[in-house]
Amino acid sequence: MRATAVLLCALSLPLSPLPAAAAGFAALISPPRFEVNARAGGALREVFELTNRAATPAKYKVHTADFTLSADYNVLFHEALLPDSCRPWVAIERGEVTLAAGATMRYRFEVQVPPGTPARECRFAILVEGDEPVVAHSGAVQLPVVGRIGIIVYLRVGDAAPRLELFGPDVVTLNGRRIPALRMHNEGNAHARVSGFLTGTDASGRHYDFTPSDLPILPHEEREVFLTPSQADNDNPTLAFPVTVQGTLQWSDQTTELNERFQ
Repeated sequence: MRATAVLLCALSLPLSPLPAAAAGFAALISPPRFEVNARAGGALREVFELTNRAATPAKYKVHTADFTLSADYNVLFHEALLPDSCRPWVAIERGEVTLAAGATMRYRFEVQVPPGTPARECRFAILVEGDEPVVAHSGAVQLPVVGRIGIIVYLRVGDAAPRLELFGPDVVTLNGRRIPALRMHNEGNAHARVSGFLTGTDASGRHYDFTPSDLPILPHEEREVFLTPSQADNDNPTLAFPVTVQGTLQWSDQTTELNERFQ
């Protein structure tokens, strides 16, 4: 929670309903993320469901925003247009919504891709905010808080696609554990999410499965893909380094074989 907003976004969540609650702001949105395709000169029309989970009627403001990702994957929303923003292509159904307690509405938005647009990825957020700030108490301090949900939209235009380059192995500390990681750079013009089937062995000879993190790697960005170990009877094992990991990494329609030693 920040002093002025509660930010709940869907960069890596599965396509399931996304709730948010901030002192009177109680909303549910499904799906929380769109990963879709369109062609130059074409139109894309999509719908999400907005539910008021509060016991009283609620008013919401809806508008678009650009977004960027910080080094630690925090999402930063930008009201002003960023360079090369595609938000001028976007039309939303309405700027204000009133819902009765427990009510659900289907909210529509549309993207009109201009003719002649080269292959690229259009990225933007649709923000659903509480109509008025409420006061949250933090000790003796009173803070104005506005509830907010950010619905993230990734629209690939034409044959836009990611192209990942693997820079090699690394070891990082995540949630208090040392785990293997891969440094990857996206040379393409669309975001990528890495998946795969990986196994490995640590210095003690124990065997593990490894799950790659599926956080987005945006075009022209370099990110770490975390390889989280697990065993059938232990979801949080401690590794003894060095660790060897083998298997297949996948993203988009591409695959690559991995056989790395992590010191």
